[in-house]
Amino acid sequence: QLPRWLRVPVLVVLVLVLWYVNNRDVDIQQAPETGAGIVEQAYAERRSGVWLEVDGRVTRLLADDNEGSRHQRFILTLDSGHTVLVAHNIDLARRVPVHEGGEIALRGRYEWNDRGGVIHWTHHDPDGSDPGGWIRHAGTLYR
Repeated sequence: QLPRWLRVPVLVVLVLVLWYVNNRDVDIQQAPETGAGIVEQAYAERRSGVWLEVDGRVTRLLADDNEGSRHQRFILTLDSGHTVLVAHNIDLARRVPVHEGGEIALRGRYEWNDRGGVIHWTHHDPDGSDPGGWIRHAGTLYR
């Protein structure tokens, strides 16, 4: 049995350890990862939940996804040639008037898949608890 004076500090340490174990994989909003190769690195490492900022060229327009929240979808090709699907929630943000060959910059959350990955959360956070994301096209910010 622990001495009485030691019970509270041990309890505090135990609570902190349990909190850490339960929250270490939670996506804590931090500054996005940027720079050449960040998508390729996340893809190679099969990482998901990566907030990033990238730019590229729209190389294919896809039909909207109307299941649940509606999403505008298109393929973005990065300078490296890596392609990624962008799924932009048009229930929370304005549609971006992109066209094939158009250039955009975006901030969003990367999720791994075997086709190159998906970037979503390219809109404001409706709860206001996270900075959220955006798409910049032709000098206009869509969020």
